[in-house]
Amino acid sequence: MASQRSRRVTLPGADELFFRPSGVEPEPESPPSGRQRTASEREDRDDAAERGAERKRGASRGTAKVRRAPKPSGRQRHDEKITVYVSGAELLALEQTRLSLRAEHGLSADRGRLVREAVAVLLADFEEHGSSSMLVRRLSED
Repeated sequence: MASQRSRRVTLPGADELFFRPSGVEPEPESPPSGRQRTASEREDRDDAAERGAERKRGASRGTAKVRRAPKPSGRQRHDEKITVYVSGAELLALEQTRLSLRAEHGLSADRGRLVREAVAVLLADFEEHGSSSMLVRRLSED
């Protein structure tokens, strides 16, 4: 009788697949060959270059760095992750908003994108208004 080999395939684990040696930066994502960049991709790239130039100018003058709320990242691969627990009612409201954006405004966005946009708006409001911001008011209600 012939020896039986396992039919199970051995695959590398997540640690091996996503391991980045320290000091190695991920390569910037480039559009697939033959595809033109969209206007928003060009704007994001221009904005990033402008922010980099502003940082260099500020560093050379010795000025204090101005803290700004990050722009929402939109559709891209994200390296960081958090887990947020929401109530059933909050999840339902989020999903209804997503569907409403699609039906009434022609905007397609997943729940993660909606949450990132909401966080960006809230952080910008906090940065601009400080103690009178919506975030401070809502957190003070509890």
